[in-house]
Amino acid sequence: MNTLTSLTRSHFDPHSLNKDATLMASGNGYLGIRATLEEDYTHQTRGMFCAGFYHRAGEQETTELVNLPDVVGMQITLDGEPFSLLSGTLLSSRRELRYDCGELRRELVWLSPNGQRFAIESRRFLSARRLSCFAQQLSITPLSGPATITVTTGIDATQTNVGRQHLDEAQVRVFDRAHMQGIYATQDGAHQLTISSHCRVDDGAVTHFTAKNRRLTQCSSATVEKGQSFNLEKISWIAAWLDGSGQNNDISADGLRHLRDALGQGYDALLAESAASWTTFWTRSRVEVASDSPDDQQALDFALYHLFAMTPCHDARASIAAKGLTGEGYKGHVFWDTEVFLLPFFLFTRPGVARQLLRYRWYNLPGARQKAIQYGYQGALFPWESARSGDEETPAFAAINIRTGVRQRVASALAEHHLVADIAWAVVNYYQATQDGEFMAREGLDLLRETALFWMSRTVEVNGRLELHDVIGPDEYTEHVNNNAFTNYMAHYNVAQALAWLREWQLCDAAFESRAEDFLARLWLPQPDEQGVLAQDDTFMEKPSIDLTRYQARAGSQAILLDYSRAEVNEMQILKQADVVMLTYMLPGCFTPQQMAANLAFYQPRTIHDSSLSKAIHGIVAARCHDAASAYRFWHEGTQIDLGDDPHSCDDGIHAAATGAIWLGAVQGFAGLRLHDGALSLDPCLPSHWHEMQFPLVWHGQPLRIRLTHDAVAVTARSTLSLTLWGKQVVITGQHIFYRRDFFTGQAGSGTTEGAA
Repeated sequence: MNTLTSLTRSHFDPHSLNKDATLMASGNGYLGIRATLEEDYTHQTRGMFCAGFYHRAGEQETTELVNLPDVVGMQITLDGEPFSLLSGTLLSSRRELRYDCGELRRELVWLSPNGQRFAIESRRFLSARRLSCFAQQLSITPLSGPATITVTTGIDATQTNVGRQHLDEAQVRVFDRAHMQGIYATQDGAHQLTISSHCRVDDGAVTHFTAKNRRLTQCSSATVEKGQSFNLEKISWIAAWLDGSGQNNDISADGLRHLRDALGQGYDALLAESAASWTTFWTRSRVEVASDSPDDQQALDFALYHLFAMTPCHDARASIAAKGLTGEGYKGHVFWDTEVFLLPFFLFTRPGVARQLLRYRWYNLPGARQKAIQYGYQGALFPWESARSGDEETPAFAAINIRTGVRQRVASALAEHHLVADIAWAVVNYYQATQDGEFMAREGLDLLRETALFWMSRTVEVNGRLELHDVIGPDEYTEHVNNNAFTNYMAHYNVAQALAWLREWQLCDAAFESRAEDFLARLWLPQPDEQGVLAQDDTFMEKPSIDLTRYQARAGSQAILLDYSRAEVNEMQILKQADVVMLTYMLPGCFTPQQMAANLAFYQPRTIHDSSLSKAIHGIVAARCHDAASAYRFWHEGTQIDLGDDPHSCDDGIHAAATGAIWLGAVQGFAGLRLHDGALSLDPCLPSHWHEMQFPLVWHGQPLRIRLTHDAVAVTARSTLSLTLWGKQVVITGQHIFYRRDFFTGQAGSGTTEGAA
């Protein structure tokens, strides 16, 4: 394996504090802690989040992922001078997030306003083994002469979600004159949280505790000689008790017991223990490339780091929020992003996690059924935005339009129903990749049947055919249209798969079968024109188009809405993301390569890419059309959504789906991985400057390893494997190398060519 990269910063920029706090956040799927600096800055947003820990502050508010009390912050005073990089002189600085173990390190030398130099080092990580454990170290060394050093830190419960307070203090105590503990509960009493912290300082330091204004702190002070260090080690145990599970437990004693056990290990041993879990993850997941651009490997490692950090593998009733566990954006809600952009990574690397993400939807079927009934439908209508329950969490209104002064109504919950079919699509992909019959017999068939019932009740009859009216596709700049191509095709796929699998498992009753057959025979599926272009909806081709070049140059900023109202945008050929291109990605078997290319060419000038999901999909479709240069350009631009130069690109959290899309673009785009009629298929299209690419996969429970160059594909399989390579079926056992030239001269065989993979 190539050496894992890391994310580094070698300067202090107050304008990018929140972006860096997102990019360098710690996470283990249970907790996420923003990489804020220890010292306070006015515009720095601290954040700690626990998967599934939601609360609604009032009837007029939205359920949101609670920003929990802070344990990172430290007030540092050096010889009477408050430490801040806004004063004095920063002589050197380096921060590094180590992807290999999840540790964040900081080193700097600071010249105080009174002329004293100090070296400050800090380290922190969230344990990947003990999910509630967060460890920190701080070391301060005076370099000019002896100095008095004071550090105050603890548990700060003044944190809010943009001013909204969700937690009540239940108990605040100090045990054994050493262990700080705060117990908090959401205002409705549904969830409880215990934070237990201990700060170990060098002998000789004077320490005292205070509890005031929702802050429980330990203040430690010592005079340190030149060249000697003041050392502080802080271990925190952060445990959430969801859905009332803590009511009958002694959560205080539990927190103290786990804290003391972690203290017995110490920082370095806890880090080594956690690093072993990270090593296992990287071995099973990492995509390695030999590229002329080092940024490409950096982007892949960054994406996979966050895919690990944001995914709640411990709890099937939690899922991946649109911002992961790194910020308050989108209120911590779950969207279709999870099934379409994030689940495929786990499907092919950690299928047990993929199953768990699908079980989140299965657990929430009651709420989806209730929403369907509310709108007069049958089956399951899943919420466009969801939290821990199956309830719809989409806000009714968005921000006020600054041109018109009108508050924009959010229509997604009312009409953006394609999520229902996206879930069914994910269910089928999961079964095809895993052959997990236990899942299909229970959760899978439930989801397929209920989603199919929804679509069969959603149609209207027009001149003898069935149509889907008043919908919104993935392109959210085009609202309330009839026969959106993406929605119609995905609904047809949903019902067809439900019918096929229910028949396969002999669980299809006559009434369902009759309705499904009628739906499939009569649902209107718009067809491509002579050039191969498929209209996005019934009226799209009648709308005027404008030159979008200057808006495409500012993709992601929604600059179009500064010049046009949403109503005006809706009446032009202006796309946030191209539904038809997305459709050719999700259902490639429905379209010829020529049709894919025609739609990509037609919709690209009409697409602004204001969605973070857009460019990656264009890149994958370009790769399937064997346009490696365009595919790489889209992919690289997609990697810059978070990692690019914009100092505020991800202030409120990571673009979670975009990290999944980085993996998708590499593996499904450049490696050409796809499911074809239930079989594994590879059709590589590497960028010209990628000389080699390799990655692990899991297929039908069997670990594989794929290595690609421009001329060959090497596959390692433990047992017999059949796959389609460059359009031809091969059978593999062991290690094999296949050369491209053989497949295009008619000499490809059963894959018996031996070689080192």
